[in-house]
Amino acid sequence: MKPRMTSPMISRRTALLAGAALPLAAALPATPARAAAGMLGSAAPQFNRFKLGSFEVTALLAGTRTVDNPNEIFGLNASADEFKAASDAAFIPTDKAQFFFTPTVVNTGTELVLFDTGLAAAGITGALAAAGYTPDQVDVVVLTHMHGDHIGGMVGEDGSATFANARYVTGAIEHNHWSGTDNEGFAKNVVPMNDRFTFLDDGGSVTGGITAMAAFGHTPGHMTYMLESDGQRLALIADATNHYVWSLAHPDWEVRFDMDKAAAAATRRSLLGMLAADRVPFIGYHMPFPAMGFVETRGEGFHYVPSSYQMMLNG
Repeated sequence: MKPRMTSPMISRRTALLAGAALPLAAALPATPARAAAGMLGSAAPQFNRFKLGSFEVTALLAGTRTVDNPNEIFGLNASADEFKAASDAAFIPTDKAQFFFTPTVVNTGTELVLFDTGLAAAGITGALAAAGYTPDQVDVVVLTHMHGDHIGGMVGEDGSATFANARYVTGAIEHNHWSGTDNEGFAKNVVPMNDRFTFLDDGGSVTGGITAMAAFGHTPGHMTYMLESDGQRLALIADATNHYVWSLAHPDWEVRFDMDKAAAAATRRSLLGMLAADRVPFIGYHMPFPAMGFVETRGEGFHYVPSSYQMMLNG
């Protein structure tokens, strides 16, 4: 027996409603074409905050810029082929590099301590504001060394002190060296604050849990700092390394801005070796923001391991 063919049941009312809707649909205007959303440009976060024991640490992006021909800055004693090979291995170009400038704020619970001040007052005050701070809240300004991108934010365009309530701390050797020069940036930014400075040497204490570590070479008295709170440690290594590939994978490569290139290379090897052996995280002033990571030994040099969520687990 053949199966009986069936069709959907359509009521007379449904058919009438469908027919009535046709003239209305025809009368509606066509949906207008929408223009594509405008380009907003690249963007980067201005701060990264995390807990270190009972300390609260905030890295600030006070500036960033693209620099041409980085081979004229890094690897001055390396061949063009060696520089290209190292760059290719890290998936970065050889004709341009991105520079980052990363002061760091440490809230100890009793004092707000700022390490370095960036290129200009506008940059550091803008980054502080993004992170929820005002310059008058800064109790201590620590200068790792006296290069312009570290002291440039001390004084505003009107000549007034950016950090009106702060005392200043720096290495004695570093300050003594620059005092004997005619450096314009030092004269403008540091000399007016001389009566607010205290000076320390290797092993000196800024305040409880913040200790200076000599890291000479980049400048004559360049200092790094170790933070320690509730058994947790973090190193602020400033300019002991200036690039996450060219300075770590090849610590013996000469850097144009290192004043004593042999001493700077020895410092890199010693400091990076300690960080790798003890598995201590660090913030590097010129590392890709948020500028924090770890070091592992690799071959004759070192390898940068960017932090992911490790420090979030301490919050």
